[in-house]
Amino acid sequence: MPVGYVTRKEMVLGKVRVWDLPTRLFHWLLVALVVALVVSGEIGGAAMDWHMRFGYVVLSLLLFRVVWGFVGGHWSRFRSFVATPRTVIQYVQTGGTPLQSIGHNPLGALSVLGLLGLLLLQVASGLFSDDEIATAGPLAHWASSAWVSLATTYHTKIGKVLLIVLVQLHIAAILYYRLRKGENLVKPMVTGDKDLEFETPASQDHGRSRLLALVVWMVCGAVVAALVMGSA
Repeated sequence: MPVGYVTRKEMVLGKVRVWDLPTRLFHWLLVALVVALVVSGEIGGAAMDWHMRFGYVVLSLLLFRVVWGFVGGHWSRFRSFVATPRTVIQYVQTGGTPLQSIGHNPLGALSVLGLLGLLLLQVASGLFSDDEIATAGPLAHWASSAWVSLATTYHTKIGKVLLIVLVQLHIAAILYYRLRKGENLVKPMVTGDKDLEFETPASQDHGRSRLLALVVWMVCGAVVAALVMGSA
């Protein structure tokens, strides 16, 4: 049976495993690494070596999350939360249904996809950036000077600002749901579980699925390493 597949027997009432361990580790590692990237980028100098290393790890995590969006636990899969524009509008107008609030609600899904997309673009632009002083991305010498200049401008100015703004909106949304709706979005991302009053599918989160996640991340890491070292 495919990992993450839900059968009728796995429909759960009460404490439900929503976020599997790989998804939670991805989330908190990404949070820590984004902070480390911002700090190291602001410090500059010798810290840029670490800035680039952090960026490589972030890229491996982002590639992992894309794959995990297809083979991970039920609520981590894209098909469980990616919504059409019509669904998003209906959610904003009506507040949605309880089922839409188990994993990422339609608005939350937009935030998640936006963050993943911006992070991928930020890391990609960093690979081609060159500050013309001491730090250059591993792919900068493969691109024209015009593309390198564009990537550098986006990475150091536009992309950084967009990412910080979206992160702030993400945090503001978490606070809004906690203070105005009484819904704690952080706790389930720590424990993995939600207490629900209706029957719903649970995400599989056992040794086999966790081993699969480790293998997927290792493969993604190998791809990033090959990309970086192969361009040297």
